Amino acid sequence: MIELQKRLLTSLLLLMIIFFSLKNSTVLFFVFLAINYFSLIEFNNLFKNIFKKTNQLYFFSFLASVIYISIFSLIIWNFLIPFNNKATITLIFLILICISTDIGGFIFGKLVGGKKLTQISPNKTYSGVFGSFFISITFSHFFYIFYKTYLIFEVNYLILIIIISLISQIGDLIISFLKRKAKIKDTGSILPGHGGILDRIDGILFALPFGIILISI
Repeated sequence: MIELQKRLLTSLLLLMIIFFSLKNSTVLFFVFLAINYFSLIEFNNLFKNIFKKTNQLYFFSFLASVIYISIFSLIIWNFLIPFNNKATITLIFLILICISTDIGGFIFGKLVGGKKLTQISPNKTYSGVFGSFFISITFSHFFYIFYKTYLIFEVNYLILIIIISLISQIGDLIISFLKRKAKIKDTGSILPGHGGILDRIDGILFALPFGIILISI
């Protein structure tokens, strides 16, 4: 329960930071800088541990992470500018899907347990996958009901939730795979209950750009 409380508190804190930063382009810019800075530090540490004896692979892996983080930031920035309520609430909707996916996976994985999903991440179970979809659909459904007039997409919202939740879980597995290769438990220690920035935004990092592209088609 302590671990769950930490996750919920961290998620609430991040949502508050995101909400208030979306009100001001200057604040948002510095939030992006901070996220990019700490994410790249953690990617750097991951690849240093993974490719200790192969400098070229380390260099190209870190370069790829720099390029991806840059693209991630540009897609979100381009979506939000100029600032308006519909873009802001739509972004919060996508982030909520990712966060509820993470919380649902943790709750069901701990309470129900069951068969392991993959050796990449020993804590991931099939019940956790179900929980991720269930909680994300439940929370996001109510958010959609209350704010649907502000949301700017024509894709069926349930299909959108399932796709974003799936990509968020894949993103989680990718970072888990890198941590396993690097032989570390957490990517950092900046966030209580989650370790590093990448431990918290692993799903968001992959699902958010895809979600924005999907609803912009």
